[in-house]
Amino acid sequence: MRTSLLFSCLFFLLTINTQAQTDVAVTDEELGKYATAMDSVNELTLELMDSITLMVKNTTVVNAARYNDLSKIVNDENKLAEAKATPEEIAFVKSVADYKSKGTSEINAAFQSLAKDYVGAATFNKVKKALAADAELKGKYDSLMEELKKDNVRTVE
Repeated sequence: MRTSLLFSCLFFLLTINTQAQTDVAVTDEELGKYATAMDSVNELTLELMDSITLMVKNTTVVNAARYNDLSKIVNDENKLAEAKATPEEIAFVKSVADYKSKGTSEINAAFQSLAKDYVGAATFNKVKKALAADAELKGKYDSLMEELKKDNVRTVE
C-alpha cells in the first residue's frame, strides 16, 4: 500500500513538474524583448546615477565625501547639528535627494510601462520566472545583456 501511495505521489509530482516546465518555455523573441526592457531600465538608472554624480562633482557647496556623509543623516536634525552642516549643505543634499526620488519614480513608471506594454505583463512574469529556474536560459540572457550593454553610452568619467 505504501509503495503504491509513494508511486502515486511521485507520478503526481512529475506531472506537475512537466506541466510547470511547459508553462515557462520562453521564445527567443520573448527573451529579447525582456532583455531590451531590462537594458533600458538599467540604462535609465545609470543615467540618473551619472546625473547625481555630476551634480555633486560640480557643486561648490560640498565635496563628494561630505555629501556622502550628510546624505546618510539629512533627515536627522540632531546628527546634522553634530556634523555642523550648514543650511546650504543641507539644502543641496535635500535637492539631490528630491532629484533622485523624482528620477526613481520616472524609472519605475518606465519599467512598468515596458513590462506591461512592450513585453506584456504575462510574458514578463513568465520570462522572469523562467530565468530564476533555468540556468541555460539565464546564461543566454546574460550574454544578450552583455551584447545590449555595448550599445549604451556613458558620459561620466
